[in-house]
Amino acid sequence: MKSENHFDVIIIGAGASGLMCAQAAGKRGRNVLLLEHSKEAGTKILVSGGGKCNFTNLSVDKENYLSHNPHFVTSALRRFTQHDFIKLIEEYGVKYEEREHGRLFCRGSAKDVLNLLLKECGAAGVKIQTGCSVKRIEKEKNFCVKTNAGDFISESLVIATGGLSMPESGATDLGYKVAIQFGIRVIKQFPGLVPFVLKEVKDFKSLSGISVNASVSVNGRSFKDAVLFTHRGLSGPAILQASNYWHKGDEIIVNFLPDIDLEEQFALWQREKPRSTVKNLLSTLLPGRLVAYLSSGLDTDRPISQRGKKDIKKIAEVFSGWSVRPVETEGYSKAEVTKGGVDTNELSSRTFESKKVKGLYFIGEVLDVTGWLGGYNLQWAWSSGYCAGQYV
Repeated sequence: MKSENHFDVIIIGAGASGLMCAQAAGKRGRNVLLLEHSKEAGTKILVSGGGKCNFTNLSVDKENYLSHNPHFVTSALRRFTQHDFIKLIEEYGVKYEEREHGRLFCRGSAKDVLNLLLKECGAAGVKIQTGCSVKRIEKEKNFCVKTNAGDFISESLVIATGGLSMPESGATDLGYKVAIQFGIRVIKQFPGLVPFVLKEVKDFKSLSGISVNASVSVNGRSFKDAVLFTHRGLSGPAILQASNYWHKGDEIIVNFLPDIDLEEQFALWQREKPRSTVKNLLSTLLPGRLVAYLSSGLDTDRPISQRGKKDIKKIAEVFSGWSVRPVETEGYSKAEVTKGGVDTNELSSRTFESKKVKGLYFIGEVLDVTGWLGGYNLQWAWSSGYCAGQYV
């Protein structure tokens, strides 16, 4: 008979992937202990999606993820799909809605998702210990997790500690330290899905608060969505998406009118509104403050009838191909995810078990898997947690 501090499975981190893994393992009859250093489980779930929890997306594919091992996500995403999680949501009667780009949000609050996961864990007999900080991990035959609440023993150990983003939610680097301790490669981390900081430029702060739909391109990838000007630089969904593909020193290209051929539009205006100034005409398509900023040095106060093809082409290039080189990102405090992490080449894509250390598993954001904005990172948490839960 096992002692009260001996479990089949210990999971460190009661976030999305940890909770999902715990209930899946518990349903298999495994005796599971879920450790969380914060006072409450699921802190990041509660703040996700602006408190509405963008819990998945109607369209999920490996192309929606970045990893040095891009095929790693395929198995888990196929074995526990977005439709499987939607079914779980519906079983609990959680009301949800579809927003742009197939993103699914709770109509109520993120608490609805957290509560159903806690109920699933409760029904599966999972023991959750919050306010429990891990001091050290040792391994002989079994794992020994030494904490401020005592020592706990297990046959299987799951690291679901997340990344470095949102430090105010309790993010730590524990997962990476555990990997390094056991000789498992860790890929350098960077903030992901994060706003850009631009160097000080004349009058740029006057644009703060402006939001426009635009196309943002970087390193061969383009994203069409809202772009928001902040007092420090650029944010909004299109910018956050692009940030996953940006490296320090890269420029980004913003097309503020992605659905309009500006040269054709200028030709139409020359025929229909020859007396109107270029600035006034552009201000019918974009906020006046943005037009004024982008028009600097372009002499857009003259009637459009007085502008030749060369001038029109130059103006069109600025509005459809504004180039800017961010100096940095806003960092982990504003990042939604962490790029990099535990090298997935070190794990089984089916079980999430380390190839080097029997019984040691890594799931969720701690891995070198970064999803796009739009529910993809939570879907990865559900998929990786569920699949690992079938084997721990």
